Amino acid sequence: MPVTTRRRLLRFGAAALPLVALGAALPTVARAATAPSGATLRMPAETDQHVRTFMAWPALSSVWSSHLGAVRRDIATVAHEISRYEPVVMLARPDQAADARYTCGSGAYYGIEVVEIANDDLWIRDFGPTFVVAPGAVAGVDTNFNGWGKTGTSYAQPYANDAAAAATLLGQYGIDRVRAPFVGEGGSLETDGAGTLLATVSSLVNGNRNPGMSQDQVEQGMKSVLGVDKVIWVPGLAGQDITDAHIDCLARFTAPGQVILDKPGPGVDSKWVAVYEETRRILQDATDAQGRRLAITELPGPDRRYIRGRGNDFLSSYTNYYTANGAVLVPQFGDGYADGVAYAILQAAYPGRNVVQLNIDNIASGGGGIHCATQSQPVVPPVA
Repeated sequence: MPVTTRRRLLRFGAAALPLVALGAALPTVARAATAPSGATLRMPAETDQHVRTFMAWPALSSVWSSHLGAVRRDIATVAHEISRYEPVVMLARPDQAADARYTCGSGAYYGIEVVEIANDDLWIRDFGPTFVVAPGAVAGVDTNFNGWGKTGTSYAQPYANDAAAAATLLGQYGIDRVRAPFVGEGGSLETDGAGTLLATVSSLVNGNRNPGMSQDQVEQGMKSVLGVDKVIWVPGLAGQDITDAHIDCLARFTAPGQVILDKPGPGVDSKWVAVYEETRRILQDATDAQGRRLAITELPGPDRRYIRGRGNDFLSSYTNYYTANGAVLVPQFGDGYADGVAYAILQAAYPGRNVVQLNIDNIASGGGGIHCATQSQPVVPPVA
């Protein structure tokens, strides 16, 4: 199986970044992204109320081979579950839209709308817009998706349609587009909504995305476009998966000052255990934008001997969950004990939400999870 895992026109920019570092394809002017009122646009917490969830219909048999149909059924299952809590919009190629509508079918409580926007794969967290808001305003940050920088490697897959999808989607919904002064993906950005961002060095300060840019330059670009005050960096691990170790499979905010940390289960390669151990050491010593120490809750992964999925690319991480309005959607992998522990931990971390466990083995075989396959559009905060 050849799965390659995985305001009026807003003023924006990163004037502090040298033009040579940005590259010809990126914005040449950079200032903080602001709303018409002058308020700074900020990336909200995923737990804030959503207008809708965006998803994408996997398009290419060249990526998923004979498993494409099964992957599509997993995507339809996730969409149906989310639609119990909020509307879902599914991007699909025009010639595949009818199939998407048929497979998603009827019975969705809030509805599943299929919009005809060309795409290549299902990972809309990475190629879709990352939303930022201010009182009375919303915009979408286009992070200049470049296929995870994997052109010319064994992970390479087509991404031209995915790279254009954020701009097309924002235009269709009449939402202003802000172009980031760096190359990255939504899965590399994790915020508490209160000024703190978690990120891995490996997925952003990497020559395959941002050649010539230092960690400080990437950080200043993220602060300017996402409205964050502090970035907590963890090393991650480059070159061992298609994302170069995105943060959303490793550490997530459940609330300001509170972090869920993925703890690899038995049978996981030792290099990922080392990533976990190093991340834990850093988070234990870190403070957030308000100066608080972080409370860390470990989320143990399943025993690889007892899960249904197989293969080195199979993502057996519960941490790649998605918070919808009133729900937390999380994978279950077939290790009954570990699935139960994950349920209990997430229910305690999100007491006001229903924890919904789903079999997404076909999606996970491509190295991703429910969070990778979703992107939330936040409700615009009211004007005081």
